[in-house]
Amino acid sequence: MILAQKFAAYLRNFARRHRVVATLVALPCLGVIVTLGIAPDTLLERLQVKTVVEELPLVPHAAASDAAATYTREERIQRGDRISDLLERLQVRDEGAEQLLGHYKQARSLHHLVPGRTVRAVTTADGRLVNLRYLDDDNLLAVDCGEQGCKVREEAAQLERRVLMKGAEIRQSLFGATDAAGLSDSIAIQLADIFSSDIDFHRDLRKGDRFSVIYEVFYNRGEAVRSGRVLAAEFINQGKPFNAVWFEYAPKQGGYYSLDGKNLRKQFLRTPLEFSRITSGYTNARFHPILQRWGAHKGIDYGAPTGTRVKATADGVVDIAGRQGGYGNLIVLRHQSKYTTWYGHLSGFAKGLHKGKRVMQGEVIGFVGATGLATGPHLHYEFRVGDVQQNPLRVAMPEAPPITADQKARFAELARPLGEQLGLLRTTNLARLD
Repeated sequence: MILAQKFAAYLRNFARRHRVVATLVALPCLGVIVTLGIAPDTLLERLQVKTVVEELPLVPHAAASDAAATYTREERIQRGDRISDLLERLQVRDEGAEQLLGHYKQARSLHHLVPGRTVRAVTTADGRLVNLRYLDDDNLLAVDCGEQGCKVREEAAQLERRVLMKGAEIRQSLFGATDAAGLSDSIAIQLADIFSSDIDFHRDLRKGDRFSVIYEVFYNRGEAVRSGRVLAAEFINQGKPFNAVWFEYAPKQGGYYSLDGKNLRKQFLRTPLEFSRITSGYTNARFHPILQRWGAHKGIDYGAPTGTRVKATADGVVDIAGRQGGYGNLIVLRHQSKYTTWYGHLSGFAKGLHKGKRVMQGEVIGFVGATGLATGPHLHYEFRVGDVQQNPLRVAMPEAPPITADQKARFAELARPLGEQLGLLRTTNLARLD
């Protein structure tokens, strides 16, 4: 302690005479003293603290990179869509592009939007259109925008098919995960449709679920113009794996099967909409918002925007397609002998739908509306067995037939390499997450 006091006094005297040299010498020495600890009663000069506030200019260096970023979106054409409706859903905020496309009469495709097909657009962060692609049969509509404005051309599409593989983990939603992985919305919709018999995407999805997918993309001149079919997929929901392989058992006829040949399709889909929310469930006691009285609700109400596509939940024959009292516009499909499905409050029917027409599972038969006793746009769906309503979310659905014996060898030859690729994707995704 005595040595420390003498050494500190010596430094103070030395600093008064040689301030610069003292500073260089004292710093390492003081470091040693601090390391050893400051002795009690050591005399230290009080330090004065002064707060200085200065305004620093913000340099917007990130703005340029954000402005240069581009975003790719795909939208499915809905019944009654105009080009302005599509641009709005594609988040295009470009008056010049909107005016040009809205009044461009030379491009037949712009005024011949086929429901169910997709439009792909690339935009900047602020919504300016970079390019737009729409494949109409064998014709490609291409819109390219730059500093000089937008140019529109139509040409015969020369498509190149490529098979891609990707995987992702669910953080918030299926669409959020596919966006993060660079997958189009049509792939997300196909995934939900493929596994809809085993996974209820309204209620069963959990954070941490994972999926892997092998799918087609069609290119024109090296540029992706639309997504194709999902060829194989695996979805791990709450720790339980589900897998699917597309198998064409006859020309232009096929379906999805598990790797062991089990048909993934039940004879009935759980829901007739791709994505929606349940606004009113199956119950024996519900207060009717229009009739203002309590009564049974022997069906499921799915809230969705007007014009949303409604699909047949099973192969069947149209029994009713018309106006029916409180149901509004109603479709009734008869399946085999004892099953019927009811679709009410529709805004309209699919083109060519009529009594007696045969429809396939997943085929679009109508569009969500608010006709009849409805307070807003939604679909009222009923599942009946022997003309008695059953809860479609709880009733055991009959199984669809598996791969036939004569097709097993061909299916195994197709499924084996796809299963190996899904396994590789699974381990790659897990390694990336770790």
